[in-house]
Amino acid sequence: MFHHHDLLRLFVETARYPSFSEAAEALNMTKGAISYQVKTLEADLGMVLFRRTSRGVRLTGEGLKLLAACQSRYEEIEAELNALKGVSSQTLTVGVSTYFAARWLSPRLMSFMQEHQDVQLRIQPMVQFSEREMQDVDLAIKWGNGEWDDGVVTPFMPMPTFPVGNSDAARLVEALGIKGAISHFTLLRDRDDSNAWSDWLNTAGLKQQSRRDVLIVPDPNVRVQAVIDGQGIALMDDLVDNELQSGKLVRLSDAELSDYGYFLVRPRRVAQTVTAQIFSDWLQNQP
Repeated sequence: MFHHHDLLRLFVETARYPSFSEAAEALNMTKGAISYQVKTLEADLGMVLFRRTSRGVRLTGEGLKLLAACQSRYEEIEAELNALKGVSSQTLTVGVSTYFAARWLSPRLMSFMQEHQDVQLRIQPMVQFSEREMQDVDLAIKWGNGEWDDGVVTPFMPMPTFPVGNSDAARLVEALGIKGAISHFTLLRDRDDSNAWSDWLNTAGLKQQSRRDVLIVPDPNVRVQAVIDGQGIALMDDLVDNELQSGKLVRLSDAELSDYGYFLVRPRRVAQTVTAQIFSDWLQNQP
């Protein structure tokens, strides 16, 4: 008979953090105590749950399976306890950029709240969608081409990406053509390791730009304003339609990244829940 149920709970909490050091600080324990108890649990189960790396720890395949099983059981227990106390137990934390939240999600949220009054929804602003940020959410809405290995990825909203600039940039493109003008622009990126501009340049049949022509602006709202202010050009999508209609932004080329858009990403540490599925289904059905 298995006797270490307390260690299972510790395992679930520890798995939320990228290292035992951070878990220890959050749980008010020592790193040595957590390491010892994890080793005790691994020995009792006869399996390795964490793979130690130079940057911290990562769950093994067995660890991911155990985490999913434990989380679903604990959620059931918490749901029953909350039901006994008359408290809603359906909570969901969704990570999303402020750009997407303000331009698409927020205007639609009221309908979800009206349809699912028993769900406690928390919108968590995110910028980099880093491993650390993903630790705090049940589901994320992420922009890109969906080629990520940090979670279970589900296509959500295809939205081709294209280059935009201000009116000055548009006039230069009109005079020189995009091929001649591109080398005059600073390319605004969301992060240093982003491949979006490289992908677009390949699609457009243009040569790659040197790194000195790059400016990193992680927040897409700030990136939009930077383009309007003439700080460079950026890859955007139809969520900037208001700026395009007003002339603050101008589309600079017909070439676009058709495989880019918004994807739902469930962190691998998080088990699929009924609440997450309800929210995902609602998102997919929005106009």
